[in-house]
Amino acid sequence: MGRRLFEAIPVGLGGHSDLTLEAAEMDALLAGGAEWAVARGWGSADDLPRIEERGRVAGAEPAAVSARAKQRMRREVATLGSGNHYLEVQAVEEIFAPEVAAAFGLELGTALLTIHCGSRGLGHQIGSEFLLEMATAAAEQGLHLPDRELACARLDSALGQRYLGAMRAAINCALANRQILGHRAGEILRELLPGAKPTLLFDVSHNTCKAETHDIAGRPRALFVHRKGATRALGPGHPSLPGPLRAAGQPVLIGGSMGTGSYILAGLASSEARALSSACHGSGRALSRHAALKRWSGRQVQDELAARGILVLSSSQRGIAEEALGAYKDVGAVVEVTERAGLARRVARLRPLLCIKG
Repeated sequence: MGRRLFEAIPVGLGGHSDLTLEAAEMDALLAGGAEWAVARGWGSADDLPRIEERGRVAGAEPAAVSARAKQRMRREVATLGSGNHYLEVQAVEEIFAPEVAAAFGLELGTALLTIHCGSRGLGHQIGSEFLLEMATAAAEQGLHLPDRELACARLDSALGQRYLGAMRAAINCALANRQILGHRAGEILRELLPGAKPTLLFDVSHNTCKAETHDIAGRPRALFVHRKGATRALGPGHPSLPGPLRAAGQPVLIGGSMGTGSYILAGLASSEARALSSACHGSGRALSRHAALKRWSGRQVQDELAARGILVLSSSQRGIAEEALGAYKDVGAVVEVTERAGLARRVARLRPLLCIKG
């Protein structure tokens, strides 16, 4: 299975897909997100209620995305990328909240496939270009930047509106990319495991800025919520959640390192007031990539994990070393703190079986 998935899904920096989108289709993807992907046969309409914003963020402006950004994505649709992006096959090893796990369709031993990736080079290009443009325009907008990395623009400015349109297009790009990858991985699972019926639990983004309404000081207010290193965590009863999940709360997907496993949490109502319905999206790095490279080799990490029954496949030995188990914080401690803070509750712990990395 591992080799079949690895061969079918392009990974790594510069990994190219067998899909090549022309200009009109690229704009349709940026406007349509996972809706666009489903309409073209990648997945089912039944997936859409289980995707953030039903698979399509409104307000995307493909025209605000540069030709260079679109060109970078032209051959990267349906690719996994590099860094901490991964596709992992996991098994449910521990359940903390049986009633929520049942609502999520999880039992001990249930196999899951988790995909962590986003808008690839397109999103990076958008960020780089607007960072430069905003830093240059800050003075004329009356903005003082204490740090260049804090570049910004006024929301009511033409620059601010163009950025929001481009960023929403990048979110739709990520939603479409994951939808296609999930569909293709599901086809391979059905091919190798006759009778398997993979279904989508949930797809949620991180590193986004979204217009949302939240209760502030006793009254609803329209806000732009920027989740950097964070993900949405809606509590039980939220109207945007599909029926089977509404009573349990939104699934919150927390990735650990490839050797420690991952967690599924459920959003809590208390997260609304404490963090605008947000939670962490991963364990977070304890060491920089440079420090990890000085301490481990890719082959060493692969061999140690293989001895524990975890198969790691990658196009880059360097990438494996950068993502070594010890380079990340203890994911178990992170999710325990998340639960104690009232942001999300633990539902299940997942044990890694196979990890494909860029």
